[in-house]
Amino acid sequence: MDIWNSEDQVQIHTYFKPPSCPRTIQVSDFVRYHYNGTFLDGTLFDSSHNRMKTYDTYVGIGWLIPGMDKGLLGMCVGEKRIITIPPFLAYGEDGDGKDIPGQASLVFDVALLDLHNPKDSISIENKVVPENCERISQSGDFLRYHYNGTLLDGTLFDSSYSRNRTFDTYIGQGYVIPGMDEGLLGVCIGEKRRIVVPPHLGYGEEGRGNIPGSAVLVFDIHVIDFHNPSDSISITSHYKPPDCSVLSKKGDYLKYHYNASLLDGTLLDSTWNLGKTYNIVLGSGQVVLGMDMGLREMCVGEKRTVIIPPHLGYGEAGVDGEVPGSAVLVFDIELLELVAGLPEGYMFIWNGEVSPNLFEEIDKDGNGEVLLEEFSEYIHAQVASGKGKLAPGFDAELIVKNMFTNQDRNGDGKVTAEEFKLKDQEAKHDEL
Repeated sequence: MDIWNSEDQVQIHTYFKPPSCPRTIQVSDFVRYHYNGTFLDGTLFDSSHNRMKTYDTYVGIGWLIPGMDKGLLGMCVGEKRIITIPPFLAYGEDGDGKDIPGQASLVFDVALLDLHNPKDSISIENKVVPENCERISQSGDFLRYHYNGTLLDGTLFDSSYSRNRTFDTYIGQGYVIPGMDEGLLGVCIGEKRRIVVPPHLGYGEEGRGNIPGSAVLVFDIHVIDFHNPSDSISITSHYKPPDCSVLSKKGDYLKYHYNASLLDGTLLDSTWNLGKTYNIVLGSGQVVLGMDMGLREMCVGEKRTVIIPPHLGYGEAGVDGEVPGSAVLVFDIELLELVAGLPEGYMFIWNGEVSPNLFEEIDKDGNGEVLLEEFSEYIHAQVASGKGKLAPGFDAELIVKNMFTNQDRNGDGKVTAEEFKLKDQEAKHDEL
């Protein structure tokens, strides 16, 4: 049974409205909604729920029957309303030729899931910016961030947190959807913000995976770190002792303490916690390049912070289970000891004049040949007396063995006076 009057208008009954309603449907907006369509007697003639697909359309420009064009105006995302439409604002005297007879009043139970306008740009909401923001992201930077991606109705479609790893990408270069390319510009390290992306700046009419076509996307992001491929290391010295004249250089042997962390403060490693220093020969490739650079021209007692971009640290791969890929690293360093190295290319040098009877001094038994044991004993004695110096930070026995092998031209395990003389005449970086 159907009763209507020519004076009837569209009737709207809202039975649920969300607490927050920042925006309502206006003419020319594009909406996604679910509905059940019934006659006045409750007979169902159509349902988007049965098709498991929203109805997607523009509002107020003639894409819908006039009653729906009117009935949807002013609706909030998440709102549910019943819209009752008289036949002259629906399918009129003829019906739709299929399921809806002529002169039928229609009742639509509508739930609005999504709303945007083709003129929309992205919107930035709920910004939480750290007090100390020394740098903001720019086009060409590489970001590591966490996010939850939801639809406007709160449905989660993706989360980096669930994968327990950040999303890492360049920004401003088309590696991500246009809305995120724009929304990630101008962020600080540690910042949290919500980026609302209309579909024409997201995945468009087609959608992707579990993202419906024409869906507005909401990304709640947390920026962990960012850098630019052109970045070098950053050094901030916090303390220098009054006497800071001897500075570290390539070849020096260093002992230092450090705390290593990510830009968000996550501690990765600490020599203080281990109770022992980290010891290296500067310039020998024993640490990442950025650390090698950051330890140069430092004096004993100095404290500094060295920030290392990933291309001078552990790169895209990181260290499995220890350092995330593409991570910027922060080292707080205190240099405790510096032993001056030798000139480049040398592993042993003499402090002063070399004896003109060097071979005879080494060949204590006077048999005209020197074995490794004799050679090693002599070199260590010279080092102990301060007459000679081995390169610090390396295996002393290995250095001595290499020195001996370098003199033993025929490889028979002994050095003769003739071999020693020939080798001594060669203009190379030979220790003796």
